[in-house]
Amino acid sequence: MTIAPNRLTDPAVRVFVTAVNAHDQQAFYEALTPDATMSDDGSDRDLRQWAEREIFSANGHMDIESQEADGRALVVNYRNDTWGEMRTAWRFMVEGGKVSRFETGQA
Repeated sequence: MTIAPNRLTDPAVRVFVTAVNAHDQQAFYEALTPDATMSDDGSDRDLRQWAEREIFSANGHMDIESQEADGRALVVNYRNDTWGEMRTAWRFMVEGGKVSRFETGQA
């Protein structure tokens, strides 16, 4: 059973996940602080390049399996056209109601 994005505890994470699943680039970038950073499997990446490759051009989608840490730690079945489906962990740092950093990797 998955958790619907509108049921996520943290409002900033809720906006982030909703934007990813809608493939809404404007909403995605509005959900982030201007200086937001990210890492994938422990390596820092260029956020815009990564998002274009892993989310927007590849039809990325997050099905949330569980949430912890007041909604800032998720286990997600993530799928996209490039890699198929994989179980991933996502951790979010939030500042001023926006995501300032996210870290993802295999769960």
